[in-house]
Amino acid sequence: MIKKGKKKLYNLLRWSQKYTKTDMVYLAKGGFWLNMGQGISSFAGLALAVIFANFLPAETYGTYKFVISFIGILSIPTLSGINTALIRAVAQGNEGTLYPALKVKLKWGVWGALGALIISGYYFYNNNTTLGSSFLIMAFFIPFFNTLNIWVQYLNGKKDFKTLGKYKAFYNIITISIVISTVIVTQNIFIILFVYFISNSLTRLFFLKKSTKKHPINKNYDKASIKYGKHLSLMSILGPISKQIDKILIFHYLGPIQLAIYAFSLRPIEELNGLLDSFSKLSLPKLSQRSMPELKKSIPKKMIKLFIILIILVTIYIIISPYLYQKLFPQYIEATIYSQVFALSIIFFPKMLIGQTLTAHARKKQLYILRTLTPLFKIFLLLILLPIYGIWGAIITLIASELFHLILLLLFFKKMK
Repeated sequence: MIKKGKKKLYNLLRWSQKYTKTDMVYLAKGGFWLNMGQGISSFAGLALAVIFANFLPAETYGTYKFVISFIGILSIPTLSGINTALIRAVAQGNEGTLYPALKVKLKWGVWGALGALIISGYYFYNNNTTLGSSFLIMAFFIPFFNTLNIWVQYLNGKKDFKTLGKYKAFYNIITISIVISTVIVTQNIFIILFVYFISNSLTRLFFLKKSTKKHPINKNYDKASIKYGKHLSLMSILGPISKQIDKILIFHYLGPIQLAIYAFSLRPIEELNGLLDSFSKLSLPKLSQRSMPELKKSIPKKMIKLFIILIILVTIYIIISPYLYQKLFPQYIEATIYSQVFALSIIFFPKMLIGQTLTAHARKKQLYILRTLTPLFKIFLLLILLPIYGIWGAIITLIASELFHLILLLLFFKKMK
């Protein structure tokens, strides 16, 4: 009976490919496990947000978000572009690239630790022991924190989405449960930060070892991937800065309480984007194996279909969000309207297909332009609008940046051969 059901589902997916022009069997297999893992992760993340909202004062949470926002910036030296290049290398059978990539990331990550120490010294010098101590804690973990997460890209390149979905789910459940337990017991920001860093670092190391044990590494080492990863990292320097500068500026201009409100206005949409990101992980290995002429024919149709689905999703969220905030985040009701407007950014997600195509086919020139102009545009708008309009200035900037990025992608896609 079960076998017959599976066969019928398989035939249905194969039949649907005539209309979707997509490998639906691949999408269903990989998407199921990735979405299951991300769904569990999003639920756990939502639980953490509820605990933060109900157990931490807004000022403490705002300070916590301010410190955490520097992780991405101080992790720039760990060469995040190598992660993307590794997916491409592993998908092409070069698993031996993993350890050289890890070594390079750890080596360069020391500069991030030095940056954290400098920031810590600055705040100690200005008699702000809270932030000085917080960045001192961060300095010990920065070289390892995002570096040890490389197992995600390794499993992605292997197309083992079942294992990736399971591992990500367990990883998030473990780390978030530890942080939740800590927040319930204490409101001490130093203890919370230390537990956050140590739990994430050790858990990532654990799953890195499990991933390489499940898929032993071969001797095929693609040196070009490390070089390509450095290019991707160089062109992405502004990305982490533009991604976090809104929180840094809000803390600076408006204070920790307003930052807490802003963070909670983004949180539900960030969790939704996390679910959608599963499609991005599924697409890169496939796109790297298909020709550009073929992709130019298929991608626009897929983007339109995905766009229609996302409009429906956004409409539903805008309707239910007031009830969501009343039940889960009653202390942050005023964040509702910001979240409803920010939800419009979801409809730009289909542009991911063009961005992943550029990455999969190593279009360095276009990627350099995209990953430089878009962050510069976002930073420029934030510096102008945020001091004048506060949180609204930040929300408008986020949406305008997505539109700007889409326009650039469409221009490049039209010229691709």
